[in-house]
Amino acid sequence: MKIVHVIPSMSAEASGPSYSVTRLCESLLGVGADVRLAALDEAAAAKDSGYRRYFAYGRGPRRLGVSPTMRRWLEMEAANGRLDFIHNHSLWMMPNVYPGGVCRRFSACRLIVSPRGTLSSWALRLNAAQKRVFWALLQGRAVRDAVCFHATAENEYEDIRRRGFSQPVCVLPNGIDVPPLSPISKPDRRQLLFLGRIHPTKGIDLLLQAWRVIETRFPEWDLHIAGPDNEGYLEQMRALAAQLRLTRVVFRGALYGDEKLRAYRSASLFVLPTHSENFGMAVAEALAAGTPAIVTAGAPWRGLVEQGAGWWIDIGVDPLIACLEESLAMSPSRLAEMGMSGRRWMTRDYSWQRIAEQMSATYRWLADGGSVPPWVNVN
Repeated sequence: MKIVHVIPSMSAEASGPSYSVTRLCESLLGVGADVRLAALDEAAAAKDSGYRRYFAYGRGPRRLGVSPTMRRWLEMEAANGRLDFIHNHSLWMMPNVYPGGVCRRFSACRLIVSPRGTLSSWALRLNAAQKRVFWALLQGRAVRDAVCFHATAENEYEDIRRRGFSQPVCVLPNGIDVPPLSPISKPDRRQLLFLGRIHPTKGIDLLLQAWRVIETRFPEWDLHIAGPDNEGYLEQMRALAAQLRLTRVVFRGALYGDEKLRAYRSASLFVLPTHSENFGMAVAEALAAGTPAIVTAGAPWRGLVEQGAGWWIDIGVDPLIACLEESLAMSPSRLAEMGMSGRRWMTRDYSWQRIAEQMSATYRWLADGGSVPPWVNVN
């Protein structure tokens, strides 16, 4: 079988879909699948890089990602009989529209769709009017004939069903690379870390409001906020911190690679107060680094409580205050124990090889039939 994965773009930030889709493709190659990854590129011309194929932007608004060269390449691959599946990741850009048109035109090529959080109620409320128009004109038709959807958690499976899709849904989480343990000296001051895009979805405003209440009660703790800005929202959060007169908040900017891993490992506790998240890659990264986590119910991390690796709380300032009062009062050794429980959980259940083997089996089932894999929901 030959599969092309399509993602709108590859950013410099090695997290979210940029990380998870790339690692999925690499892991599928590792278990013998014939995989290519197609994505837009900021450079002026298309290029190849191993299994990855990059395409230039065409004319039109950048946010739409118009790319005639990507569309023509997908059509050529399908016309030559070189494609069994196109696996589309995300929605709301033209690279997420092209796969549906290609699969309609060349019926031997079948479509799989991973919404990557774009069908959640919260996500649909952002720029809702534009999305309704885009859905009616392009996106709805482009995904309607998918033979299967892929959800990274049960809540995303429910989002797919709420939107009226009855196709089989493969429910498989993202995998995680668990870094080797190495000695590290914790900072003199204890750190509560948020790491992710500085975006309204992430609930950073809730975190700052909660921090205002508990900051003076825990003078040995500092709040660190790390991540790339999203259309000026970072400045809004800096202004909010100043308005709340917070004194122990550090805005660190974007962190990548080893610097990001050091941030996870230097922190005593990670927090993601998100409104909506289809998976929450940063949570898995923090746990893999041995750091326990506080996550709101906007992300599918109920297992934090079951695995003794953190807290899964309601969305809002008051639940966050209550949780921080409990967790920040814990001893460093107790938090470290919880972090190691999370690391063992990631190693056991979230290895990329395991996810790749299950995804590869899903492709084979869609192509050949037989018994429904246990991670595929046909109801």
